[in-house]
Amino acid sequence: MKKIVFPILLGYSIMSFSQEATQQQQKDSIHQMDEVIVSTAFNKLQSQNVMKVEHIKINSIQQKGAISLSEGLSKIPGVSVISTGNSIGKPVIRGLSGNRVLVYSQGVRLENQQFGEEHGLGLNDSGVDSFEVIKGPASLLYGSDALGGVLYFNPEKFAPQKSEAFSFKNTYFTNTSGNTTAIGYKVSGEDLQFSSNASYSSHADYKVAKGDRVTNTRYNEWDVKTGLGYSKNNFSTVLRYNINLLNLGIPENGIEEQTQSHKPDYPKQKVNSQIVSLNSVYSFSNSKIEADLGYIDNQRSEFEDSPTALLKMKLKTGNFNLKYYLPKKGKLETIVGTQGMAQTNTNLGEELLIPDAKTTDLGFFTTSYYSWNKHSLQAGVRWDHRKITSQTAGQTGSEGYFEALNRNFNSVNASLGFKTKLKEKIIFRLNLASGFRAPNLAELTSNGVHEGSNRYEIGNNTLKSEQNFQTDFNVEYRNPHFEFFLNGFYNTINNYIFISPNGAIIDNNNVFIYTQANANLFGGEAGIHFHPHPIDWLHITSSFESVTGKQTNNQNIPLIPANKWNTAFKTEFKNSHSFIDTFTSVEVEHVFNQNHPSVFETKSVDYTLVNLLFSTKIKWRQTPIQLQLNANNVLDKRYISQLSRLKSDGIPNMGRNIVLSLSFSM
Repeated sequence: MKKIVFPILLGYSIMSFSQEATQQQQKDSIHQMDEVIVSTAFNKLQSQNVMKVEHIKINSIQQKGAISLSEGLSKIPGVSVISTGNSIGKPVIRGLSGNRVLVYSQGVRLENQQFGEEHGLGLNDSGVDSFEVIKGPASLLYGSDALGGVLYFNPEKFAPQKSEAFSFKNTYFTNTSGNTTAIGYKVSGEDLQFSSNASYSSHADYKVAKGDRVTNTRYNEWDVKTGLGYSKNNFSTVLRYNINLLNLGIPENGIEEQTQSHKPDYPKQKVNSQIVSLNSVYSFSNSKIEADLGYIDNQRSEFEDSPTALLKMKLKTGNFNLKYYLPKKGKLETIVGTQGMAQTNTNLGEELLIPDAKTTDLGFFTTSYYSWNKHSLQAGVRWDHRKITSQTAGQTGSEGYFEALNRNFNSVNASLGFKTKLKEKIIFRLNLASGFRAPNLAELTSNGVHEGSNRYEIGNNTLKSEQNFQTDFNVEYRNPHFEFFLNGFYNTINNYIFISPNGAIIDNNNVFIYTQANANLFGGEAGIHFHPHPIDWLHITSSFESVTGKQTNNQNIPLIPANKWNTAFKTEFKNSHSFIDTFTSVEVEHVFNQNHPSVFETKSVDYTLVNLLFSTKIKWRQTPIQLQLNANNVLDKRYISQLSRLKSDGIPNMGRNIVLSLSFSM
């Protein structure tokens, strides 16, 4: 049970140290043990990886009592979330968000209209085993849109050969009168494997501290995931399917009608997202081929005041990723690969937010890994081409007019990484990498009122691709009772795209235009884990994170999170009569003032939140049952996050929330 807290609190922590320790104390340590990293090129153990990657078990997020997956992501140092109530959350990695953060699920690129501020992540944690966070440009492996980082979600593993398992979990949230129920079943034969997971969540409007409920922040979510695997000799393949159905309210009127209804009122969104993926591996005597094929169908409908959708967008995306692992030459490993995507956006509603359009991607890359003594070196280069075409819509010069678009974007990117052991217990990493992002359709073509943002937005069809270069370093120290990490980065972005008011008003809405400027972001994360001896039941963890983002003219760029300091005290007891794996935790999270907002943002004041956790397992008829009690924001602190989209209306974030959870597997 000690594995479940430290990854969230310390982020870039000591996951990279190997499992050489043989003591049971170390095997059960609060930090994450050495893991194979899937999101990087060579799938190395974290201890062998040149790039520092955050590997988080999904249960560590769940044990934080987070209402949604997006809320749980905000517990990771260097990761924040732009939120609209509880139902809509968009990840921010070191100050970059939206289409600058690429999301992978089931091994394929997720496409779900992430350009919109009120367009959520669209993923559920049911049937997810873990996820990985790359902080920094990852265009070498992923092409456009990985300029800020990557979130890579790993599906739940199949049952061991010739076995089966059933799981159940129910969680109740007092603040929203919410409930989440998840069930899972998996079975494996000699060659075939099958898994299925289903969950349903329903929440009423959330309640602010010492106050009322925020009207129409309620939502409902269905999620079903299935997987079918086959493995024989030198070939393995996995077919997966995921359908996610969201029905969520949009809070436009602040705190008005007080109700505990779980049925979203108008305005609202309905999102239907389906993912089909096929992941195959062909192994030869000294090489292999990996092939990932994916299809994503994302339908987004937005309703203003009637059952007729004013906005209805249908996004269909097919993508592929082929990698060939060349035979090793001594200690040299090399991969060559190609990626591609074909995408269509079709409008079926009465209004248009973006025009009907087609996007195609094609990229080629190669990367090599070499290790000697205590050192490792990895380098690679990639070429990408993106083509965006759109159709004309509306009347020239009027609101809602979209000029036909035909743009091509090319980019060459490279990366170089180095890892070494300075001493037996000290690891040092240095990574240099470039990335790029082609402007999205909204940035290129917008011309009208964006209801979700309450502003008139005008695009710019002459925008250039964003191009960045980041320097990133990581230092880690570990002994059996003390661990320390320090991460720093400096990120230079040419042609940074942002939206800004121009002072005009159209249809009683402030006009915002898309523009570009060069920008710099810098900061980092630091943390410790103290496990004093002989007080083996006590763990103290603490982490600090900071990011600053400015244009080269010294103006602040938008959506930069405030600095944050998180400290936790955890006690744990392995066995006590009928109770096993019992632990408690007190977490204190302090968020500092954000006194450097952009021109259309406001400052935010500091606040401190206290969270409590009690968890234990009891045996009932030889079945371990997990019982968990969370008290988040236990002091009922009234606060407003810098990245809350309700901040402009003065609406606070959630007040005290007691979370009760029961789960078991058999």
